[in-house]
Amino acid sequence: MKQTILSLLAALALAIGTAEAATQQGTTAVAKWKTMDKCAKQAQTAYPDFNADSNAKRDAALQNCLNANNLPPREPLAPPQPR
Repeated sequence: MKQTILSLLAALALAIGTAEAATQQGTTAVAKWKTMDKCAKQAQTAYPDFNADSNAKRDAALQNCLNANNLPPREPLAPPQPR
């Protein structure tokens, strides 16, 4: 009886430890995604027009914000146009 209770307590302790680790990683990922979205919103607000000049400035502002926050660059939505 005592062995069963001790083994259940040990399994419960291990399960709680792994759940906390996954939650911490998830929390970190969500915080980074929120910061990336904030950078994109700031860049869009600063350069709202959709001409070539504003697009280039908006991309540069987004990249600068991501670099300042030590975040990965965003992948382009479409492949570059052939010239």
